[in-house]
Amino acid sequence: MLSADHSNQFNAGRDSAPLAARQRLQMLYEAPMFRQAASVWSEMLIRHLEKLSSREVPVQKWCEPASAVDEAMKFIRSAEVAPASAENWEDRLHGLLETMLDRGQNLLHPRYVGHQVPASMPLAGLFDAIGSITNQVMAIYEMGPWATAVERAMIARLGQQIGYSPGTFTGIITHGGSLANLTALLTARNVALQDCWQQGVPTDVRAVLLVQEDAHYCVVRSAGILGLGTDQVIKIPVDGQRKMDVSQLDQVLSELATQSRPVIAVAAAACATPIGAFDRLNEVADVCEQHRVWMHVDAAHGGSALWSDQHRHLLAGMERADSVVWDAHKMMFVPALCAFAFYKDKRHQFAAFQQDAPYLFDPTDPGIAEYDSGTQTVECTKRAAAFGLWGMWSLFGPQLFADLVDNAFAQAATFHAKLSAAPDFQPLHEPECNIQVFRYLPDATRGWSNQQLGEFQLQLRRAVVVAGNAYIVPIKLNGRGALRTTFMNPTTTADDMDAVLDEIRRVGQQLLVQTS
Repeated sequence: MLSADHSNQFNAGRDSAPLAARQRLQMLYEAPMFRQAASVWSEMLIRHLEKLSSREVPVQKWCEPASAVDEAMKFIRSAEVAPASAENWEDRLHGLLETMLDRGQNLLHPRYVGHQVPASMPLAGLFDAIGSITNQVMAIYEMGPWATAVERAMIARLGQQIGYSPGTFTGIITHGGSLANLTALLTARNVALQDCWQQGVPTDVRAVLLVQEDAHYCVVRSAGILGLGTDQVIKIPVDGQRKMDVSQLDQVLSELATQSRPVIAVAAAACATPIGAFDRLNEVADVCEQHRVWMHVDAAHGGSALWSDQHRHLLAGMERADSVVWDAHKMMFVPALCAFAFYKDKRHQFAAFQQDAPYLFDPTDPGIAEYDSGTQTVECTKRAAAFGLWGMWSLFGPQLFADLVDNAFAQAATFHAKLSAAPDFQPLHEPECNIQVFRYLPDATRGWSNQQLGEFQLQLRRAVVVAGNAYIVPIKLNGRGALRTTFMNPTTTADDMDAVLDEIRRVGQQLLVQTS
């Protein structure tokens, strides 16, 4: 409990007197109250992790969105009517934290095998918490000196892992792969279309962006944001393995050259979202170099395969790309968001944004501007995104990340084998990474049309999520519905995989009865 003095400060002057208000505010910033709150917080999180590891709680307690919003609003209105006091603030804090943990998505549950969002390492969150509590913000070096130092050190180390030569490349961390892709493609646009930052994109040149057919939607979205227009995105077909058809890429670039249409960039995928296919980057690089166009690689998910001796061949040729996006908050298993955008040529460091902000950037020390991230990102102020990554690396070294990648890829291979051995499941590809797409095809579905089978998969997925005992995601592959898993939790076992399949069977049989 708070000391008598602090309790008096907390309750003093509900008459809104300036002195009483200052006393209450001061108490909120002092160590005693934080010590108590942190003790409650840590004990509740520890117990929550214990429940998840023992499978005591569901993956998610489903609640319809409107009901969830109403519940959140009740807490807000309760505090408006009767704010916390010295006598009840700790109990109220406990209730708020309990609700947050109870109603959230449990990515750390071993039977969460859904989106490409990891069960991030809990220890990494402790390093991130330092940045949040002390509010280490970045835009200029002097506002976040250690955050900037950590970011630059991580950029240097990851860029070398890509294969870029030390001292010749540069990079930046952004809040997510979408912003990273946008920033890198903005740089490519400004390099390809000189003066467009100041004068706008010329409407008569019809510049284009070439993307792999399965490219993440944020890459296509970037074309609209950059003023090119999504109609100027040319999707290069994929082959039978859902990799970019490089012969088609060469043909399209040749046709564009005859039309004198500028190409902003060719965006390859490593890996693409649908089934986790890695484009053949060396072949893409050969064509891009032949046609002298910017090569961009979206390796938000798959870039971390670079740590694995077993799997790094999937990224052979990435070091030839002019720009690369790589998310540490995916396959390096740190909390979101921590996404890297790299440029092979350091001269492109300031090409994305060409603005002055004299109230921020000190003209008396121009050399330090290289460390001011606000000149290189969409975000003027941004959080210290690299603390979790730096902390885990500095504790355990890079082999940790190799182990995480190898384990996740091996989990998908094990799941594929289980699907192949089960008469009522059909894997739709052999996984190249930790992503597996499949269908549930019980005997009752024999004779169904492709459309009926696809619709059944989508309805089944929804029912599994609402049931809450497993989490998978939907996908349409070649226009037909399917189920998709991504293995992002090192604690997921073969028994958990069996439990997920059994849950799909259980819910699927219920669904068949309801629709018969």
